Amino acid sequence: MIYNEFQGLKLSALGMGNMRLPVIDGDDNQIDVKAAEEMFAYCMESGINYYDTAYGYHGGKSELVVGELLKKYDRSSFYLASKFPGYDLTNMPKVKEIFEDQLKKCQVEYFDFYMFHNVCEMNVDAYLDPKYGIYDYLMEQKRNGRIKHLGFSAHGDIECMTKFLEAYGKDMEFCQIELNYFDYKFQDAKGKVELLKKWNLPIWVMEPVRGGQLATLSEEATAKLAAARPEEKVPAWAFRFLQAIPEVTMTLSGMSNMQQLRDNIATYEENKPLNEAEMELILGVADDMICKTTIPCTGCHYCVSHCPKGLDIPFLLKLYNEAMVAGSGTFIAPMALSSVDAEKQPEYCIGCHSCEKVCPQTIQIPDALHSFAQKMGRVQE
Repeated sequence: MIYNEFQGLKLSALGMGNMRLPVIDGDDNQIDVKAAEEMFAYCMESGINYYDTAYGYHGGKSELVVGELLKKYDRSSFYLASKFPGYDLTNMPKVKEIFEDQLKKCQVEYFDFYMFHNVCEMNVDAYLDPKYGIYDYLMEQKRNGRIKHLGFSAHGDIECMTKFLEAYGKDMEFCQIELNYFDYKFQDAKGKVELLKKWNLPIWVMEPVRGGQLATLSEEATAKLAAARPEEKVPAWAFRFLQAIPEVTMTLSGMSNMQQLRDNIATYEENKPLNEAEMELILGVADDMICKTTIPCTGCHYCVSHCPKGLDIPFLLKLYNEAMVAGSGTFIAPMALSSVDAEKQPEYCIGCHSCEKVCPQTIQIPDALHSFAQKMGRVQE
């Protein structure tokens, strides 16, 4: 197992994410504890010492199972991370109650790593609102030794992350972002890496294979990768890509079965970052995927000045693309839409087609907005 240094700690470069544990009969709320126990034992044997969970994973069961499975091991043999669930705004006034509950569920007296969960457009203002006292309470827990290292995870854009960092960045020790070769351009993860580098914050990676989407590629893409590295399986390319980004300290993978776990641990037995030509190759594969699955909006904003309803069309099309790529598992688009004024939602497009007349990409914008509104369940199909 490869290890990375963080403030004097020796962290396994691969961490066990606990959002996609094995389940019974496809029910996300019914974790297969026996299968998970076998996976945890293999993790420990193989040198994985970082375990990530959260309040809402598996319908609130993840912390319970993780706590139960880890209690048999010496507390000094692993690092445990959890998060304050600010993705649900009703939780904002309950930071103390939730934090105490999390410690109890995980059967520990402290968290090695703790995060403001999912900083995004929907909740950043609430996170920064002093009336909830979230920052003050978490800083107090850190002073009391109940949080060893404090950071944040983010699904928001660079502007949103910057807003959070300008308020709390001086006290953040790390940041967890969605980073993979697809989102390097698609979600401007590259820009997020550069932002965090400016703040001297090491990066924790979530969704390294984008929820499994990068585990299987087209025959054409697979052949290209095999020609460059015959010994590497397709999923390994996602991890080798991350090994080429020096700011990455921790890569979390939500492994659902023993085979995934064995394969990923085998990958992390050695550090084999992509070289410049291989980086160009894998980013080219991502570009091809983006072109085939998304609307080619360049964000020129010509359409906005011609929209009688004043819709932020480029932003809505960006969210539409995210929803199309993520499919049924999309959650970023709904969260971002919740921050948009009611009268600026996609269903408020009146279909006048004024925007299409000035679109350099000749996008059928009203059709796309109507399709987006349908996908989000905002209008009837």
